[in-house]
Amino acid sequence: MATLLTDTLKARYAALQAERERSWSAAQLAGNARQRAVLTERFDPAAVAQPGSILPPLSFAEVDGETLSLDSLTADGPALFLFFRFAGCPACNIALPYYAEHLYPVLKQRGIPLVALSPQHSDRLRDIKVRHDLPFAVATDANNDLARTLGISFVPDDRPTPPPAGWIGEVIGTNSWELPQPAVLLVGPGRRVEWLQVSPDWLDRPEPEEILDQIALRLS
Repeated sequence: MATLLTDTLKARYAALQAERERSWSAAQLAGNARQRAVLTERFDPAAVAQPGSILPPLSFAEVDGETLSLDSLTADGPALFLFFRFAGCPACNIALPYYAEHLYPVLKQRGIPLVALSPQHSDRLRDIKVRHDLPFAVATDANNDLARTLGISFVPDDRPTPPPAGWIGEVIGTNSWELPQPAVLLVGPGRRVEWLQVSPDWLDRPEPEEILDQIALRLS
């Protein structure tokens, strides 16, 4: 069955925002909008890794126990990485299953591995893979090592001291406020960055068609 034009990632985020406007307080809405706006205003495309950059030989703990390395993932061609925040992130719980449905099948057909990366510890991260029965690898970018290398990690401006119960570092198991900005990374053989798109506003992520167009452009 053909995908309806209205069934886009943008439309799903619009529905999430509409629900928040019905159920959140004015203060909650303002705080969320402010942080997204600040990250968008501060984002400098020239400050992140550029095509041609060579990444270090990093490895990642997959939630099912396997160890994935950049070298093995790109040994026979490119691999695609989706950076997301953590397993309980509402926006990520929209994006990952959407990409599983509309992006992964095309990548699988083309032999391009897909890996979703978060700094969250793998024992806690497994929940999002199980909840949505994700068909691709979900793994831990320990200490935000790859996110830092790419220049896409950030810490929020609002960091109470001491941190409140249930703060982000406690939830993801890192004892840190640091998170990756959602991003799509295409890495070729030799750990070469082919393409990197960052979404400083986490409710504005690329549609699968945009990603596939960029892959086709880079690999043509």
